[in-house]
Amino acid sequence: MIETLLTRRQFTAGAAVALAAPSLIHAEEKSKKKFRLNYILGSPMYGYTSLAEILPEVKKTGATAIDIWPKVHGNQREQLAEMGEEKFAALLKQHDISLGCITQYKLGPFGLRNEMKLAQRLGCHTMVTGGRGPKGLKGSELKTAVAGFIEKLRPHLAVAEESGVTIAIENHGSNLIDSADSLKWLAELRPSKHLAIALAPYHLPQDEKLLADLIRTLGNRIAMFYAWQYGMGCMKKLPKAQELLQMPGRGRLDFKPLLAALAQINYHGWTEIFMHPVPRGIPILDSTENVTAEIVRSRAYLEKCLM
Repeated sequence: MIETLLTRRQFTAGAAVALAAPSLIHAEEKSKKKFRLNYILGSPMYGYTSLAEILPEVKKTGATAIDIWPKVHGNQREQLAEMGEEKFAALLKQHDISLGCITQYKLGPFGLRNEMKLAQRLGCHTMVTGGRGPKGLKGSELKTAVAGFIEKLRPHLAVAEESGVTIAIENHGSNLIDSADSLKWLAELRPSKHLAIALAPYHLPQDEKLLADLIRTLGNRIAMFYAWQYGMGCMKKLPKAQELLQMPGRGRLDFKPLLAALAQINYHGWTEIFMHPVPRGIPILDSTENVTAEIVRSRAYLEKCLM
């Protein structure tokens, strides 16, 4: 009888463990789930190369989507217009990728209405542009100017909401939104989740702590992170080795603290490995194969930073 009782108890205990096992395994797997970057490929890295040649490269770089730019940096937005939306969508489907972003500095934040409708038709949810307005402001003047910019943007944010698009403002040089403080005010004052930030370390002091702290402060208001550093700049022609110092893992900026901060905020937006060549409109290297190889090298560096 004792033997039978023990057997039943053992069975009951075993059954309880067996029932709990799937949830325990799931919890363990969840805890082990590693933070990953969500890569997007910027079309101007290939200059004015055709979309037919660029799109097969997207997955080779570890990206799942393309960010298309107009002239002068690239001409892929113009190529889309020339071939038509149907043919472009077919190319995306052929290569099993998506249109993740349309970058439009030319149109500016107040000229995106038609572009947002195009984005909606093509299943694109992000647009990047600059934050136009007075520059060189600080303190209360800066806060007031950022608030005024947002107020002027409200009708466009309504279109963004209807279109399922997020307008991401890059901290671009010689713009209202160009400094860490201007980004903080934009994040604090934004009235809608359809207004976000495209964070470009290139345009900020090359200080890892400052940049990491800024990432933590901005949190989920970041929709685009450019893996891009100043290096030796991009405004004058330099030997190629010096020009490439803008790329992750080549210049002095240590991306490890930045990526740690992105992991801390559980960043889900796009990451675009990026640089500007001189002159604009040319590929960053002399062949499509070499451009892709350089982006892959940069991605390997970023992945090592995440370990």
